[in-house]
Amino acid sequence: MRATLLLNPRAGTLLDQPELPARLEAALRDAGFFLDVIGAEAGDTLPQRLDAALATKNPVLIVGGGDGTLRSAAARLVGRDIALGLLPLGTMNLLARDLGLPLDPVEAAHALGQAGIRAIDLAEVNGEIFLCQSVVGLPNRLGLHRERIRGDGRLAARWRMAVAALRAFWRHPPLRLAWQLEDGPPRRAWTRALSVVSNEYADAPGRMFHRPRLDGGRLSLHVAQDFGVWWVLRLLLAMAAGRWRHRRGLITETAPALSILSRRRHLRVMNDGEALLLETPLRYRIHPGALRVLAPAEVAAPARAAPALEEPLA
Repeated sequence: MRATLLLNPRAGTLLDQPELPARLEAALRDAGFFLDVIGAEAGDTLPQRLDAALATKNPVLIVGGGDGTLRSAAARLVGRDIALGLLPLGTMNLLARDLGLPLDPVEAAHALGQAGIRAIDLAEVNGEIFLCQSVVGLPNRLGLHRERIRGDGRLAARWRMAVAALRAFWRHPPLRLAWQLEDGPPRRAWTRALSVVSNEYADAPGRMFHRPRLDGGRLSLHVAQDFGVWWVLRLLLAMAAGRWRHRRGLITETAPALSILSRRRHLRVMNDGEALLLETPLRYRIHPGALRVLAPAEVAAPARAAPALEEPLA
């Protein structure tokens, strides 16, 4: 199968392993792909490289990077009959986990050769897409700090992140936000963190931040009314034990569309790790089956051509 390979040179794993691109190319060729490789000559920015990748007109685009890189690639594939292949090179690699891909990038490259095509949902807020989650509040500050320290030694980076987290808890007060599910009445709360997830997280032991379905056509909203250090630690323990959904201080709702309301004219939002400043209200919706991806054969399902969206993304 012909495919185009695009690696984000700033991905954390590549920064630590400069020899990895050659190993990934070799693994993909061994897996049966005939590759067009997008290199530095295509441009310095990710949009430029994506332009070059799409110009190859191959039926598969294999992207190596984190969830933010995959988000950028997916935005360009909406409405195109091109399947997205993932090589997990980021920190969280949430989508790769949910698709059942190996987290070792070389193993993932081999697995793509046996993968089938699966249609998954695409979520959007004010025209900006996301594949996993969109976050408002304190986690944005931590995400921005993580980007600033990218490339630092692992021990130094972890220490600086811990210090930044403690400072953020003290310095940044809660937000007064309201949310509205479709045409229902608005609800309000003070919160330090609010997230909207494409589909739902599992509520089962050992499945923390795992989405068993990527094609359920629903958004899940999580509003943390408490967000102190100890509350977050207890929440993470509850998630690991599979008993988090009804945790005190956490509001959870599901809907195909919802809005976040605020007296502020703009809110900082982080979509799959990418920081954005968006006008309020924040209008979220989900596009069922709008993206074709390569997934291991045991979880892939027959996929039709990518459906046209009811309305074009802004």
